[in-house]
Amino acid sequence: MKQCRVIFLMILSSLWLSGCVIIQKDVLEEQSPQFGPASFEEPAFTAITVAYAPEMEGILNRIESDPDAFIHTTTTIKGVTYRLGTYHDEPILVFATGMSIANAAMTMQMALDYFPVKQVVYMGIAGAVNPKWQPGDVIVPARWYYHDESVYTNEDPNNPGKYILPEYYAKFMEEQEARRAVDPHLPHYKPFQFIHPDEVLIVKEGMDKPKDTAYFSATTRLLAAAKKAIKTMPQQRVLDERDAKLFVGGNGITGSVFMDNREYRKWTREVFNAEVTEMESAAIGQVCTVNNVDWVIVRAISDLAGGQEGVNVENKYDKEVSRIGANVLFSVLDTIADDER
Repeated sequence: MKQCRVIFLMILSSLWLSGCVIIQKDVLEEQSPQFGPASFEEPAFTAITVAYAPEMEGILNRIESDPDAFIHTTTTIKGVTYRLGTYHDEPILVFATGMSIANAAMTMQMALDYFPVKQVVYMGIAGAVNPKWQPGDVIVPARWYYHDESVYTNEDPNNPGKYILPEYYAKFMEEQEARRAVDPHLPHYKPFQFIHPDEVLIVKEGMDKPKDTAYFSATTRLLAAAKKAIKTMPQQRVLDERDAKLFVGGNGITGSVFMDNREYRKWTREVFNAEVTEMESAAIGQVCTVNNVDWVIVRAISDLAGGQEGVNVENKYDKEVSRIGANVLFSVLDTIADDER
């Protein structure tokens, strides 16, 4: 009899504990946050993005001067100001990423997390790597590379002018000829003194492991719109000095440095076949690529990235070329809208 009572109490205890677990689970499910990306139902924005103030001034002046464009809401999230409005009936999200790779990546991902963005059109100033470009010219590159994703090495004491490579990097270099036979856009890797260029590892949905990535390609549809747009644009005058050249295609490079060195500039031209250099675009391309968001970058030349004689002239041209870059950007937006009609 005593044994039966013990079994009965054990069953009751088990049922009571099970009930607590079920109740506790229900409570946790009600109180816990929903993890993962937000789900948006409202119309998707075209993000119009720049790095810093002079570039933003060019964008906002264009919006203010256009009777069919306006900003209706301004909000600040974690220190970043987002302006919401419309441009010719198209919802737009306007913000500055801040200068540098880290800021560009962080604020672009924030924007994609907080707002429904369908495409990104980024505009900013850049240094010319290709000697044929001058301040005021506007380039819309097809591909973006990190020029300072690299390995810093020691010189080989037994071979002056040679460097001791880590085993993984030596193997990486052995693979390049075969890789370039498949993809002609891969860089022609060679060192700049002790600096040996490398590639960034990325991972995104559908990949089972990170992959070496040499560059990020702008969206074909948006590049085509840029080509069509510049064919119909009026001449863009640069401080009454010259007419700007407008070009779509080629390569741009991004790094964590303000490039102002003639020899390094020459090296980046030889390795990456670069047209322009700056500090954000490859990061924008990487974030958009991982998030499957269409993107394109418009860059207006402000200086020669060290190719000049004497002091860099970026501060002389930044506002003026940002104005021209903004004109190109909005012409691209007009063409995109026409193509979608």
